[in-house]
Amino acid sequence: MGTPEDLERRIESLERRVLRLEDTESIRRLKARYGELADARYGRDGPRDRRHLEGLARQLAALFTEDAVWDAGGALGRCEGREAIYERFCEPTLRASWHYFVKPQIAVEGDRAWGRWDVLAPCTLEDGRPHWMAGVEDDEYHRVGGEWLHASMKLEVVFFAPYDGGWKRMAIPER
Repeated sequence: MGTPEDLERRIESLERRVLRLEDTESIRRLKARYGELADARYGRDGPRDRRHLEGLARQLAALFTEDAVWDAGGALGRCEGREAIYERFCEPTLRASWHYFVKPQIAVEGDRAWGRWDVLAPCTLEDGRPHWMAGVEDDEYHRVGGEWLHASMKLEVVFFAPYDGGWKRMAIPER
């Protein structure tokens, strides 16, 4: 069984491992919430009304630190600070999107963490043309007041390709 000191070391080791797993799961939930809110900005007929968008954008911005950087590059742009992120999400650049974040790689070190996600997003441009977007997103997270938040999010688009068949039968659930 070992000495009391051995038992104490084992318990401390288990506590550290459990905390790392809990932190990793919290970051997964943070990312899922981000995707859920980003996609909720669109209904069956395109972007939601301004009042609805403002509420969703406020919730999205709350997932970021005060000085966070959101960088989607190229056509989607870059924002610095929670308020700028809020403003960006009040102005959808698409008619629809649906984010899939897969293959997460998450590393936690104390109150900071890093993640890399593959992103797949069927989306419809403002002119109604459907596209597939795939990319890689590199994130940094900070624990603030016991809660994990995005400190930076950087998207690198791997491809953005038209989908000629369209989404005619795509049913976006109402939220």
